[in-house]
Amino acid sequence: MEFPRFTFNPKEGIDNPALVITDDPEPDCSLVPTMCHLKRLPGQNFGFHLLKDQSNPGFEVRDVETCSPAMRGGLQDGDRLLEVNEEYVDNMDFMRVVRKIQSCTLHVFLLVLRRSDYEQAVSADMDMQALAKASKGDYWSRPRLCHISRNVSHGLGMSVFSLQGQKGCYFVSTVADGPAEEAGVRSGDRLIWINGVMVSCLTLSFLSRTVKKSRDSVTVLVIDSESERCYARRKIPILPMLAECYRLPYSTKIMHLLKGEDGYGFLLRQEKLAVTQCTVHVLREVDVGSPAEESGMEDGDLLLAVNGEPVESMEHDDIVKAIRRSGHKVTLTTIPLAGGQFYRELGIPPLLFHDQWTFQDDRWQTDPHITKNQSETPRLNGDGCPTYPRLYVQDEEALKTNQQL
Repeated sequence: MEFPRFTFNPKEGIDNPALVITDDPEPDCSLVPTMCHLKRLPGQNFGFHLLKDQSNPGFEVRDVETCSPAMRGGLQDGDRLLEVNEEYVDNMDFMRVVRKIQSCTLHVFLLVLRRSDYEQAVSADMDMQALAKASKGDYWSRPRLCHISRNVSHGLGMSVFSLQGQKGCYFVSTVADGPAEEAGVRSGDRLIWINGVMVSCLTLSFLSRTVKKSRDSVTVLVIDSESERCYARRKIPILPMLAECYRLPYSTKIMHLLKGEDGYGFLLRQEKLAVTQCTVHVLREVDVGSPAEESGMEDGDLLLAVNGEPVESMEHDDIVKAIRRSGHKVTLTTIPLAGGQFYRELGIPPLLFHDQWTFQDDRWQTDPHITKNQSETPRLNGDGCPTYPRLYVQDEEALKTNQQL
């Protein structure tokens, strides 16, 4: 007896229920997050508010100002924030997300879902992190910012080369188990940036001399070829703020101070660096046995933040007022002077890659006994006039937090 040969017709499909294959639902391709690149001028705000309401999931963008960096970057009222600088934040503490945005200087990349798309994704019980990842491509990974320290045996353990016909396009070759490889660099990586300079405008001979003649270390930004293509497809520039960090020196320090009978026991001074002439806020004259010394403060440390609020662009008097408004306890974020100089030479804010804020670090700002708006700190808008970011705290059952950025 002969049986007819089976031929699968994709238009007709398979009509046998036993052969129906079920799998985990994949993210809806119609729901595509939007990448917004916000660029502001020194002293200017990004021009939007970030809202967290416990009655709704996620972080909502509100009050996008007309002609602001936020509006020009494509941000819209009602957008829901998924990522900051390619890092998923939807499950983070609110103030930690605020600090991540505040620590950016002139650029920040925000991945958002439009309001209607977000509501549709929530109703479908979709995985927001998977949705964000799907928008990047299958072979995407973040660029790597690597600090390479020279050793006696291999030097830096890497060399730079270019491909014929690709002007301004450089790659690295590493020594197995050498300093570069141990710092996160891989053979075949595209070299984007070295010691604060984009390499596309440099010659190969200059780059080779930089690598060979560097005394102790170099800091490079690299990315693998597949990921580079993903960034090109998304039309996103590869910048240090988007990177994962490997072996960056000079970590920040967070100190919690309780005021003693004689105060905190340190002097805050505004000084100019001898080399760059940049103005910095320096902690001096730390008293022996004082709350400052007990917290780990050292003479010459640079002050980066007060109660999590960045202070590098603030005036001396405004910082003093912010500390006094804290009452009998304050949280200071600092870095050694050498660390401040290191990041300044690279053109990177010291706070950008030292995300150490936690809810515990910020809870002094939101304790019930702290009065409403006690955390006000003046900042300058684009016109040079002071604006006031406010932290509004209601009762615990209807907690609603709003922060100007």
